[in-house]
Amino acid sequence: MDKYQFVINILDLYWTHGENDEEDNPEDLCLHGDVYVRIGEEIVADNYSCTVSSTGLYLLKSLKENHVLGESQNQMLPCCGFFIIPNDVDDTVEISGCPTGVDWSVLHTNDYVKLITEKGNEVDIELNSYREIVFSFVDKIEDFYRKCQEKNIPQKHIPTNDFEYNGYIKFWREWSNRRNKQNYR
Repeated sequence: MDKYQFVINILDLYWTHGENDEEDNPEDLCLHGDVYVRIGEEIVADNYSCTVSSTGLYLLKSLKENHVLGESQNQMLPCCGFFIIPNDVDDTVEISGCPTGVDWSVLHTNDYVKLITEKGNEVDIELNSYREIVFSFVDKIEDFYRKCQEKNIPQKHIPTNDFEYNGYIKFWREWSNRRNKQNYR
């Protein structure tokens, strides 16, 4: 039940749309990166390239919600996220991407989360320890966005742009709402 039973590290962060993936790109809304994940003794991902901005939101969601391998529409480490779909009712989003990625289950039991890998390996981690790990991961992503140029999100009120604009705005609202420590007291 040690927090070191779950390790998720960002090895590199980059944009994938543009002339050079290494350069800042104000047109690219989704941050990609290479990550390392170990659950228990199993290395689940080693230098795996994925959409880390989506991963961050999925990890934040997993602080309060179960994520069931094979039943959820997304993977914890998704290859891509083509569309950020804003919810019409509240400040939440769904991210639509391809079916490729690395996944594991996150199940809540009292003050613990059980992580279950695709190979069936399981570990239990105290929820507070899991929260610390998730916050550390998402804070690195948010910090990277802050250091980059402001994003050129399509202007609202142009009918073809409302969908993308609302998706991006609601993505960050949901991120902020879920990251807010007051939600976890």
